[in-house]
Amino acid sequence: MAEFWKSLPSWVRNVVVPILVLIVAWYVLLAVLSLVGAIIAFAVKALIVVGIAAAVVILVKKAARH
Repeated sequence: MAEFWKSLPSWVRNVVVPILVLIVAWYVLLAVLSLVGAIIAFAVKALIVVGIAAAVVILVKKAARH
């Protein structure tokens, strides 16, 4: 690997490789943020469904008493 790296022209080592590394890092960051956002969105939706279900159960119990 070291021989391959040294065989590359200096402009490839100093310009092209850092740009490619930045592009790959950007896509990895976006993928991680998207995954975290999806998990948070799922959790919020689940909490809303649980809250609605709890409200329905409470209202049904109140209606059953009367």
